[in-house]
Amino acid sequence: MRSSPWSSPTAASASTRPAPTARPPGCTPSASPRPFGTDTVINTGTEPRVPDIPGLLGARPLTSETLLRLERLPAHLVIVGGGTVGLEFADMFAAFGSKVTLVARGPRLLAGEDEDIAEAVAGLLTAHGVNIITGRSVASVQRGTDEEVTLTLSDGATVAGDDVLVAAGRQPVTNGLDLDAGGVRTTEHGFVAVDEHLATDAPHTWAAGDVAGGPQFTHVSLNDYRILKDNLAGGSRSTKDRLIPHTTFLSLDFARVGLTENQARAAGYNARVAKLPVAAIPRARTMRETDGVWKAVVDAHTDRILGVALLGPEAGETLTTVQTAMLANLPYTALRNMIITHPTMTEGLNLLFATLQD
Repeated sequence: MRSSPWSSPTAASASTRPAPTARPPGCTPSASPRPFGTDTVINTGTEPRVPDIPGLLGARPLTSETLLRLERLPAHLVIVGGGTVGLEFADMFAAFGSKVTLVARGPRLLAGEDEDIAEAVAGLLTAHGVNIITGRSVASVQRGTDEEVTLTLSDGATVAGDDVLVAAGRQPVTNGLDLDAGGVRTTEHGFVAVDEHLATDAPHTWAAGDVAGGPQFTHVSLNDYRILKDNLAGGSRSTKDRLIPHTTFLSLDFARVGLTENQARAAGYNARVAKLPVAAIPRARTMRETDGVWKAVVDAHTDRILGVALLGPEAGETLTTVQTAMLANLPYTALRNMIITHPTMTEGLNLLFATLQD
């Protein structure tokens, strides 16, 4: 019988760390301006990545950080990037009243999601007025004398707007740290290389948060802090097998945890799929927010939940209930039969898992 891929976040065996070194002679607060400690934690984070596209820098592009300081509403905002950040700002500025065009290089949005879920998210954005262009990259960018920004796409088509937002991911803030001098290795993308305990190759040197190359979510950085707090005190907590949820905050939440259907089948699971339109949930109808769909993937051999994708109101809150069941290794029937307050969105889990026949 295949066991659940998830486990509670307990640690594996501790990595052997050398004993603390003695303070060098003369290295006192009054003798050196440099801070001194037994251990060092690198936690410099990441910054928006601006790709090397001809003319882009000269067009004064916005990023996810500079956009938040914008004091005017663009009449037409063009967004480059079809990931979480691009989708959130696309939906946000469409709600503000801007015309929004989103350009994604891949054949569809959210390439890591199942096609039916990605299509549901794209449908939500389209219904809110977002113009989505997929399967084309940006070849060049130019800001004219009239301040209009024109993007030339890989097929020769052009898109013009008031501003261009680059949402093409984030890069580690490691330049200038001289990590090589301290024996700290970085990955090919510049992130600090760490083991499952968040230790680097250098003695007494650790990394946490985005710069350590893990999933770039605030809640993951917080968990890194908890792990490091224990490990710096001699513990042996690990990042291995963490079950990490995430939510894309659109006008509806898009909340995910665990495996997609495609990922489960690729991993060799005999997967069963439960799907439910949000309109079937009583609470959604009372709130008159009936758009969206819920999907769950279950191991047919063990009845354990492998993952869920929830698109709908308050999905980020409901997700935690499923995550808890997965960490507890409960079968899907526990949520199907659980008495849940009526009417709440979480009550929809009864209905979702009832679509699976024993």
